[in-house]
Amino acid sequence: MWFTKNGKPVLGKGGVDLLLAIDETGSLQAAAQKLGYSYSFAWSYLKKLEDSLGIRLVELHRGGATKGWARLTKEGRELLELYKKIENEIDKAVKSFE
Repeated sequence: MWFTKNGKPVLGKGGVDLLLAIDETGSLQAAAQKLGYSYSFAWSYLKKLEDSLGIRLVELHRGGATKGWARLTKEGRELLELYKKIENEIDKAVKSFE
């Protein structure tokens, strides 16, 4: 399933998986490792997603002595919840045809 904006795909399973992994691990680096992505790929994917939507989905704090962290913004959580809700409704509809 894909969310689109102006007819262009914006968010699909890969983006959802990345956001969920960031939420679970609290780190973009750890999320990338969990999914088998390079850090640069995950960073680029996230930036492209945010730029396409025009909103920040993840708040990032750079590392160093205090260690970095990442967490979903309110909008990021709402987008994930909406995606899951729609996905569940589609699953129900498909099962009703079985």
